[in-house]
Amino acid sequence: MIIEALKSLLIGIVEGITEWLPISSTGHMILVDEFVKLQVSDAFLALFLVVIQLGAILAVLILYFHKLNPFSPKKTSVEKKSTWRLWGMVAIGCIPAAIIGILFDDWVNEHFYNKVTVAAMLILYGIVFIVLERRNRRRLREAEAALEAPRGRHARASQTDLAEEAEASVFKITNVDDIDWKTALKIGCFQVLAIIPGTSRSGATIIGGMLSGCSRTAAAEFTFFLAIPIMFGWGLVKALKFFVAGLVMTQVEIVVLIVGIVSAFVMSVVSIKFLMGYIKKNDFTVFGWYRIVVGVLVLGYFAFESMGMLP
Repeated sequence: MIIEALKSLLIGIVEGITEWLPISSTGHMILVDEFVKLQVSDAFLALFLVVIQLGAILAVLILYFHKLNPFSPKKTSVEKKSTWRLWGMVAIGCIPAAIIGILFDDWVNEHFYNKVTVAAMLILYGIVFIVLERRNRRRLREAEAALEAPRGRHARASQTDLAEEAEASVFKITNVDDIDWKTALKIGCFQVLAIIPGTSRSGATIIGGMLSGCSRTAAAEFTFFLAIPIMFGWGLVKALKFFVAGLVMTQVEIVVLIVGIVSAFVMSVVSIKFLMGYIKKNDFTVFGWYRIVVGVLVLGYFAFESMGMLP
């Protein structure tokens, strides 16, 4: 039991780190499973890899509790109305993924839940991130030039204001509260892409957000909030399928599930704080290159394995 708990701890750490970074948590967990085999039933493993995400959801709810709480006594009536509006946008953004997920979940798992698909999607979306961020940097430079960056002794003090003005001119939405229903629906359509393992739900929605006119911060925050109903609903569906089939968890599997959820929660808190701090001064290019490198290494590893060149 201790060995299986340690394996679950490792998987939970991977989930917590990769769920919110645009590098594919499901993809990484499939890859980890290739090397760290949990001694559990196949049915429980399919449940575990989804339900473990509840720990990640809990991290979002705690970190953004005040912002997401429409009943907070510390909020004015206007702020409460804004919070309800934000939840409305989240609901709209979840519609495409909810429909496609329910209809095609089993089919996608049967045809795409494999290491080749994961590697291919890691590389593909890594390239998309690099190309998109190069485009964004060019547009920001052009915007700053158009705003005639100040020079002389006052230049340093006004550079921050200039950057913010340039960002506002390039990205029409710099605050998550300003996302409208059309933008939410567009981002929700991008979230559907994450049904393919290796895509990254956060990666797909962040890309969709930026292409829809959201700044990196607004796109990332909306990605966090979209995850709450989608991941909770997906976990509920998986759990219902498990128990409706008459399956039960062993004592070891219960321990594995609890350890995985707790470790995913702790690492999600760290991951979210890191990402939001990082993108204030940097873009997503490094994550694009990471995806490409990992994808190539995965393809190389399994190619050598298939040729019998690895022990």
